[in-house]
Amino acid sequence: MDLQNSIHDDLKKAMKGKDEVRISALRVMLGEFQRQGKKVLDDAEIVAIIRKLSKSERETLERTGQATSPYLEIIESYLPRQASEEEIRAWIAANINFSQLKNKMQAMRPIMAHFGSSTEGETVKKILESF
Repeated sequence: MDLQNSIHDDLKKAMKGKDEVRISALRVMLGEFQRQGKKVLDDAEIVAIIRKLSKSERETLERTGQATSPYLEIIESYLPRQASEEEIRAWIAANINFSQLKNKMQAMRPIMAHFGSSTEGETVKKILESF
């Protein structure tokens, strides 16, 4: 089952269980999906939208001084597991030869291609700067 259908099914379950916070969060996500102009989105597009929503919510929470919110926890539960810095460092050490690159940032493309949606570019950039 793809992520979009899974979210639709979870909305139905939340409605049956009368979980208003979950219903609200899922409706926000589904509304964002509908704004994309396509009826069916692939999982990569869905993850990108959820990341955008998560980033926006985190910025809002920073301004208000809060650490987290139920909304943020719900939407982030649909994101894939994030690779740890140790996993990324180990992969870089095993697969990237910096002597063949003009600068460290040229390694971003193969790293991001390998890890895909399980890491963010900012994390990889920070790790590369420490090499």
